[in-house]
This record gives sequence, structure tokens and C-alpha cells, in this order.
Amino acid sequence: MTPSSAPLPFDPDRHRSAAPHYERGRVPYSLALIRRVADVTGLGSHHRVLDLGCGPGSLARSFAPLAREVVAMDPSAEMLTTARALARQAASIRFLAGSSYDLDPGLGHFHLVVMGRSFHWMDRVDTLNRLDRMIEPTGAIALFRDSAPEVPVNAWRKVWHDIRDHYGPNAESHRRDPDWVRHEAILLDSPFARLESFGVIERRALNVETLVQRTLSMASTSPSRLGEKAAAMVADVRAALAEVREEVVETSALVAWRPNVR
Repeated sequence: MTPSSAPLPFDPDRHRSAAPHYERGRVPYSLALIRRVADVTGLGSHHRVLDLGCGPGSLARSFAPLAREVVAMDPSAEMLTTARALARQAASIRFLAGSSYDLDPGLGHFHLVVMGRSFHWMDRVDTLNRLDRMIEPTGAIALFRDSAPEVPVNAWRKVWHDIRDHYGPNAESHRRDPDWVRHEAILLDSPFARLESFGVIERRALNVETLVQRTLSMASTSPSRLGEKAAAMVADVRAALAEVREEVVETSALVAWRPNVR
């Protein structure tokens, strides 16, 4: 493994203090995108899904009506507590404490493994090798993310990023590392080398309190990371972005199958 694809040190508590803010602040994945991924992967009501690095369980809840069972796995006790509370009505979701290092065929086989903004925290090569023993022959992996197109409506994002950088420069951000190996390259060298990308672009309502929650949900600007500076950062976000009313977002999924699956 080259340094550019090496994982960050494993830290199960990285998002501990961000857990209460994650669901209220992060961009939700489009339901149209969820349905598209289910369709292209052939997900049916008899299949099992693994939500790896589930966080507060948004993907687990979205896929639960489409599958027989969803196993939602995360190393953070605080994230799992939040996820269980949000999924009280979803009897088909089973929550497990654990990380990608705990993946084992003993968990059973899955038709689909989904990850939302979590793959970059893992040892990606090791994770894919482990999943190769657990995903059904025609099964798939789907990596979900969100991004912001550079359109006038999103002009406020520069101010938001400047505030975040002032209080919590993100030394762990792979996007700023010129040597970072993209997920596509890792997948192309893995057993899951057939790739397709799907995305949905939408205009959505937004307010400053959601942005406060989003900022606190980030690893680099979480309450535990900033300590006493968190209150000042929140005040700056509220003062600078009080007039924000909307955003344009793209939620997308990179889907990977084994090459012989058509």
C-alpha cells in the first residue's frame, strides 16, 4: 500500500461529539437516488443490506423498506445510540457496534453494501478484500456522497468554508491532499472493478440553524475538537449566514460490481 492510499489512524471516537448534530445538519440523500441504486443493483425484498459506517443510520432507514434486513454497523457508540432512536419504527434494521476491521463472513452474506461518507476513513483495500468474501456473486457496493455544484445559489459556501478553516483547519481532509488516491482507482484495482456513477441534483430549502448543525457535525469542527472555540464559531456562522435560504446539492452514488456481473 502506498502512502497516498494509506488509511488514517483508526479512531472510533472521531465523531463522538458530532453525533447529535449529524442528522440535523448533513445533506440527506435523495430518495430518487436511493430508488435508482436499488433498481440498478437488483435489490429485492429477499435480500440483505449492510450499511457500513452507518452513522445515524440514514441509509439504513432508506433501504429498510426495500430489503429483508439491513445490518447497520458503526464503531461509535454515540452514533449507534442516535441511529437506534431514529429507527424505532424500523424493525428490519439490526444495529451492530464495529468497524470495517470487524467485517467477517460470520455476519452472513449481503446483496448490497452501502457506505455514506465513510469509506475514506477506512483501510479501503482491506475493506474491499473483506467484503469480497461477504457480498453475493451478483451483489454490489454503493458509495454515497454529496457535493455542491458551483452555481450562484451556492455562493455562501465560500464564507462557510472560510469560517470552518479559521476554527478547525482540516488536516485530515483527503480532498486537499494531492497524493490522495480516489475511490475509483482503489475500486478499479479491487474485485469490484465494474463502476457506474449515479447522481441527482436538486434545489433545497436551507436555513442558518441547519448550517450550524452541519458545521458541528464535521470532524474538524465538532464540539470535542474545538472545545471552548465552538461557541464563537457558531456565533460567526449565525452572523455571516443568517440570510441563507437555499442551496443546490448533488447527492450521488458510485456503484461497484464484480466485472462479470451484467
